Amino acid sequence: MTDDVQSAAEDPQTSETSDEETGAVSQDEVTDEYVDAVSESLMESDAVVTEAAAEGEGEEEAEEEEPDVEEEKVKDEIDIQVDLLYDPDWVVRREAVVTLGEMGDERCVEPLVRALRDGDWQVREAAVEAIAEVGSPAVELLIRYMRDWEARKYVIQAMGKINDERVLDPLMSMLHNDEFKDDATRALIDLGKPAVPKLIVALTDREEFVRKQAVLALGEIKDPDAVDPLIAMLQDQDWLTRLTAAAALEQIGDLRGRDAIKPLMKDPDLVVRLRVERILAAWKKQPANA
Repeated sequence: MTDDVQSAAEDPQTSETSDEETGAVSQDEVTDEYVDAVSESLMESDAVVTEAAAEGEGEEEAEEEEPDVEEEKVKDEIDIQVDLLYDPDWVVRREAVVTLGEMGDERCVEPLVRALRDGDWQVREAAVEAIAEVGSPAVELLIRYMRDWEARKYVIQAMGKINDERVLDPLMSMLHNDEFKDDATRALIDLGKPAVPKLIVALTDREEFVRKQAVLALGEIKDPDAVDPLIAMLQDQDWLTRLTAAAALEQIGDLRGRDAIKPLMKDPDLVVRLRVERILAAWKKQPANA
């Protein structure tokens, strides 16, 4: 025992080393446990944050994708209706045209304008109305399609239903086309007031039939601004133009027109005299418009 005690006393480092090792191990274990606990806590926090972030991103993506999904849906519906335009049944084609018009989307313009060449007149007429619903976005393509003889009649009709100044010059040019002048006149009548200034200018056109078409259109539109220019047309060299001008003034019903046509009771053409007589007789039965 004495030797052991002495040995221990002589080697104090052995005791210190043992204690230090013991203390170090204990401290390492505590530290590891602490680090593990903190790591677990951080991992749990990260998981919560990540999940929340993912949910947030998912919501943002959903919000961003919603319009795209809606747009894709509309696009798909347009594609479906466009495909139906090739159906052998004209009823199906007409319904597809009507649906495209109701959509009113610019992407419907081209298929609708192409439908103006459909083999069935009922589909073509439906296309005219559908294009009118789309409106101004169709004007440029319609102007290009005026070169297509097969579609021209219905292109002109469609233009008359779109209140856009760009259609005026193409329609006025068609007054010079003997085959389509009546369609152009009707389209200009449909446009109404916006067409009046150009129609008044056309009253002095060198072509007799263009002047007559302009007179007809102004009479149907019934704009008071046309009264004085129409009174001037009562002096036209062509008897039919004089007659048409008198009838146009009757339609407008302005008092100035009533007084202006009275001299035509002595017109050299019998047909003009008879027509003016009937006009004046009819006017006497109703009050004049101021």
